[in-house]
Amino acid sequence: MKQFTTLLLLVGFFQLTNAQNRVVTTGVPFLHIAPDARSASLGDQGVATSADAFSNHWNPAKYAFTSNETGAAISYTPYLSKLVNDIFLADLTYYRAISERASWAVGLRYFSLGEIEIGKTPADFINPIIERPNEFAIDASYALKLSDNFSMAIQGSFFNSDLKLQSSNNESVAASSVAVGISGFYESFEVPYSNFSGIWRAGFNLSNIGPKIKYEDEGESDFLPTNLKLGAGFDFIFDSYNKLAISLELNKLLVPSPSEPVTDKDGNITGYKQPDDIGILSGIFKSFGDAPDGFSEELKEFTWALGAEFMYDESFALRAGYFNESELKGARKFITLGAGFKYNIIDIDLSYLISATRVVNPLENTLRFSLTFNFGEERY
Repeated sequence: MKQFTTLLLLVGFFQLTNAQNRVVTTGVPFLHIAPDARSASLGDQGVATSADAFSNHWNPAKYAFTSNETGAAISYTPYLSKLVNDIFLADLTYYRAISERASWAVGLRYFSLGEIEIGKTPADFINPIIERPNEFAIDASYALKLSDNFSMAIQGSFFNSDLKLQSSNNESVAASSVAVGISGFYESFEVPYSNFSGIWRAGFNLSNIGPKIKYEDEGESDFLPTNLKLGAGFDFIFDSYNKLAISLELNKLLVPSPSEPVTDKDGNITGYKQPDDIGILSGIFKSFGDAPDGFSEELKEFTWALGAEFMYDESFALRAGYFNESELKGARKFITLGAGFKYNIIDIDLSYLISATRVVNPLENTLRFSLTFNFGEERY
């Protein structure tokens, strides 16, 4: 059990700002956490990797290229495991192909912040009030092949964030919002080269386009994490047993930059905040040109990830990745490692994160795992 300060600490991991750093922040920040072990082991990327059951989070258009007719997957990610043992992200996803060209999927992501004890005096903690703040997202998507090599998908999402402590503020309510997204995915046929053959892949995902989220009728609201992912990859197929996939992904939040100075009583700038009077669509367009230091700072708002996956006989995989973010925009830099195993209809994936910067990562040295169940006949 934790005190109320723990809740503030958890939110703070996604809200790191000071006078030198202009981190772009949003509501429902748990959506930034990679929900599955395979993508997590590739440097938190998945927009242009091969299709799997967790495509709902990264690029729903990939469902049109899944190898099985039906699949279900579950993943579990311990959070801040060095400090507590009851904070976690869980993901449950189901997809189904309804024809050779079309598929649909639904997913649930649930983020629990554990149990928090509420009290104002030491005596209150003898029999404390217990709160269990949480957040969740429900996604539904439909993917359709527009040609043999290209598909697109639409997605609808519902978000609920219950972080307010009811016992400390009776006027607090859970916040909720809705959003839509659109994505695309390209996968070539196998192309022969001199000493190997290969498959090209590319993808994009524009997600979480929706109204701002706020907890109270009066007060400021937060942008949803409207996000643009762009990626490309190539599979080196050496023979029928050995394959190496390399992928690269760029990512940008399409919300306004913190550009309004915050000053103290002496007029000194202590930090920056996002403008309050910008709407959703205008915020998306302004996000490409509103950074205080101009185009050079806009480039720093892109993160990038590089990943490699070696597959043997479609049954065993070794993975590694690297994620990079500018020092000005959060300074997240980490190396990821992972492995995957296939037994009959079950895929088991594991991942591990090693921080490569001074910023403490709440997932550092944490083992994460996912299970996928593949049903029905193979489509490809």
